Amino acid sequence: MNDAQKNDLFYVCCLIEFIGRKTKNRRSTIVQILGKEELTRQLDIAEVNHCLSFDQVSDEIIEYFNISEGDFDTVGVCKYNVPSVQAIGKVYQRLIISIISEQYNLLDVLFKVFNSFISDEISDFNSSVYYSNPEYLKYSYLEGRLLE
Repeated sequence: MNDAQKNDLFYVCCLIEFIGRKTKNRRSTIVQILGKEELTRQLDIAEVNHCLSFDQVSDEIIEYFNISEGDFDTVGVCKYNVPSVQAIGKVYQRLIISIISEQYNLLDVLFKVFNSFISDEISDFNSSVYYSNPEYLKYSYLEGRLLE
């Protein structure tokens, strides 16, 4: 994976996180609503869209896909400093890159990671999961549960 692809992945991970926070939806809900076709499109246009604000891009996506407000308010229930959208986007980017192999393509891994148990764990800003060691996150994801 080259640097441009890594940057595009980072942008899309941040965008998913931003939309999830803005609409109070699980990140899995967002990727399911968007689907693989739209996620592919967002990866393709990320280089252009990164010049725009997340507000503008997310508003267009929310309106186009008619994403309604949910009840997964990870920011509102956080007792501590809320990590930035970019910090969480980086967590997802690293995790996805660490899992990609010749057997899996980027889109499949992105879709699987955001639809796995680890996504809700990363979104729990009252826990320490989101700032855990990247290797811990990788092996927890691969194991299908948080490792002890």
